Amino acid sequence: MAPIKLAIVGGGPSAFYVASRLLHLLPPSSAHAFALKIHMYDRLWAPFGLVRYGVAPDHPEVKNCTHKFTEAAEDPRMRFFGNVNVGKPSPIPYTLPLSFEALLPYYTHVLFSTGCTVPILHPALPPSEHCVPALSFVHWYTQHPSRPTPPPLERISHVTLIGQGNVSLDVARMLLTPPSVLAKYDVPQPVLDVLERSAVQHVSIVGRRGPFQAAFTTKELREMMNLPDAAMVPLNPALLEAPGAITRQQSRTLQLLQKGSKNTFGTTRKTWSLDFFRSPTGLAAPASPSDRARLTLAHTMLDKDARAVPTGETSALGTDLVVTSLGHRAEPDAPWYDPALAHLRTVGGRVVDPAGRIVRNVYASGWAAMGARGVLASTMMDAYAVADTILRDHFPSGDGEVRSTTPLGEAGAEVDRVRDAAAAAAIDVLPQEADPDAVPPEVDAGLREGVVTDFEDWKAVDAEEIRRGEERGKERERMVWEEAREFLARARPRHG
Repeated sequence: MAPIKLAIVGGGPSAFYVASRLLHLLPPSSAHAFALKIHMYDRLWAPFGLVRYGVAPDHPEVKNCTHKFTEAAEDPRMRFFGNVNVGKPSPIPYTLPLSFEALLPYYTHVLFSTGCTVPILHPALPPSEHCVPALSFVHWYTQHPSRPTPPPLERISHVTLIGQGNVSLDVARMLLTPPSVLAKYDVPQPVLDVLERSAVQHVSIVGRRGPFQAAFTTKELREMMNLPDAAMVPLNPALLEAPGAITRQQSRTLQLLQKGSKNTFGTTRKTWSLDFFRSPTGLAAPASPSDRARLTLAHTMLDKDARAVPTGETSALGTDLVVTSLGHRAEPDAPWYDPALAHLRTVGGRVVDPAGRIVRNVYASGWAAMGARGVLASTMMDAYAVADTILRDHFPSGDGEVRSTTPLGEAGAEVDRVRDAAAAAAIDVLPQEADPDAVPPEVDAGLREGVVTDFEDWKAVDAEEIRRGEERGKERERMVWEEAREFLARARPRHG
């Protein structure tokens, strides 16, 4: 049987969890150990995706998963290629372009772990100088290679967040936490400089439903309540009347909201509010430089199906900047993207084409396959299941070397029945065999020229960022690509 030579497109948590699982299930002691080669391609020059460029800087414990990812990347059967953009042109100008067609001939298997990178916009709030997606804000404070324009916080006193999920609370916390507190974390110095000049005094967090439907977690809400230099505007007690039986998490949320913030409202310079049962209908630009933008909000209520419906009342909110946090979708130009789902269509991790046919040996995991939902733990479980599927599809069912895969029960058996029924009509886009070590010539050239990074490059940069951080008394001091490339040219001259 031919070896598996897997190209993983994407270098975030799901990609690394799949790779780690495959390497674990075929350990060096396995008879099939060297029947596996993994090449991971990421458009970003540094690995780990959302763990590096999405996790809030003051949540360093969430990044502990990178230890497991590093262990996988150091396995000699796996290689990482950063700064390689597979597919449509990248907004990051210095990446190496590589077409999907140029990649396919070198691999027997392909996994898409490309996530959901396109923010969902509110139809009434098109992007403008007064309205930006939360993704741009997060990319700014994590120094993402896309390099969004820093927000003019020195001219802003009021920010409105649309959406009440954890990302909204992350943004609010970054705006309201004193920079002196953030300085010990993984916050780049240019970001701290902007936050030091910030004039933000109030953050409104707007949601179209009520406190019992809010998407934020109890942990994130508690962090907001404990902000050292900000206070929450007290809620109308009528909003906190339980509609009946509530879940344990709802009960904890209710208790936090009833208790309120650690700082009493009126005792701090900065404040924040949870504005429930409000839905934006428009944003008018300021009438003059001294005015604020005017956000129109429809008042809402819940119908019998707990959906937000307008009451007919409206109000207006003066604000300097609106930040929308309404979720994300996959890139619509991705191969086998399903517009009805806003991500790739899959059956048990196997990619399906528009005609409903399985694309043999092509898989998707994480948000690319499920949509932008869940936390790292659910991403891990999905990735493990997809890794198991790859091995089940490749090796005979009676092969004792791969019996350690996750039991899938009746649901898994049904997925396999669907797979078997579709197998006869499956389409082939990949070769059955491939040179185990070959990569596209463009990638080879990029490595020699120092445009493409490998995991040894990342380890060198990682150590240097931590060293620079220690000099400043913080977790790390990040490099942008130009700094990293210059550093690598000195530290690893083969990239010069």
